[in-house]
Amino acid sequence: MLSSIVLFAGLFNLVSSAAVNDVRPLVIWHGMGDSYASPGLDHFQSEIKEMHPGIFIHSIFIDEDPNLDQRASFYGNVNQQILQVAQQLADIPELSRGFDVIGFSQGGQFLRGYVERHNDPPVHNLITFGSQHMGVSDLPSCKPWDLLCQLARQAASRGVYSEWAQENVVQAQYFRDPQRLSQYMSSGNFLSDINNEVFHPSSRNSSYGNNLASLNKLVLVLFLQDKTVVPKESAWFGSENPPEDITMDQPFGSDQTPMLSAPNTKDIIPMRLQTLYKEDWIGLQQLDKHDGIQFVACQGAHMQIGDCWKDLVAEWVGGSLGAN
Repeated sequence: MLSSIVLFAGLFNLVSSAAVNDVRPLVIWHGMGDSYASPGLDHFQSEIKEMHPGIFIHSIFIDEDPNLDQRASFYGNVNQQILQVAQQLADIPELSRGFDVIGFSQGGQFLRGYVERHNDPPVHNLITFGSQHMGVSDLPSCKPWDLLCQLARQAASRGVYSEWAQENVVQAQYFRDPQRLSQYMSSGNFLSDINNEVFHPSSRNSSYGNNLASLNKLVLVLFLQDKTVVPKESAWFGSENPPEDITMDQPFGSDQTPMLSAPNTKDIIPMRLQTLYKEDWIGLQQLDKHDGIQFVACQGAHMQIGDCWKDLVAEWVGGSLGAN
């Protein structure tokens, strides 16, 4: 009798362990001015672990020293950082079967860069909060006490498309001036590349579209009172309309991406009217046709998440690896 009980207990533990190990892992990339080990991010991970018991979570770092990791969110070469992260993720055994990802602010487009350029191990669901997928037309503002941010902003402002800024100032590498798109495409080496916004169609990388379209779900979260990201619709692949290129002559219907700009503000080109969508340069159209894109609007200023994340993380994080 005792041996039967021990055998049953052993089988129960084995089944429980297998169930826990079947939970799809999660990878997080923090935003500007944060670090991989900040108290806020640690608390966020703890809440997710309560929601999804047994989940493995990895917080991406550029440097294991939290202070240097925070500095790397302002200074560094984004292309090199993504390459470093790709190797970092490939070296973690728990991620070998695939994982979901959450990108906070600029971490969102960086993770999209990982998906498009590497995606090995593969990403299942990509959730981005307030990210700048179509760049920013004004450099992110800084808190008065944040000297590191202010120095980076001043450095970028002096010559955002200079070779030095494009190699060393993180925010300059996703600056997309609608009045200087030619300069953006010729000088930029990160955002213009992952958006396949290039002068010659033959230069576009078709693997980017194939990789992004392989996602199960792309969840795009926009903050309704966001004044840090200009325009805030960049979180939904929206961008300011170039003054010399008036393309907003189509009626706005249910098949269009939502637009949130108030009257008398600059015209916003929504995702489904972007050339990169209509010609499917990066796989958005293909993903959209399979109901693979979800647009979410959260109340609050930039990265003031509140409880807006909970339903999204409950639905799109912590699924079964067997469902990949």
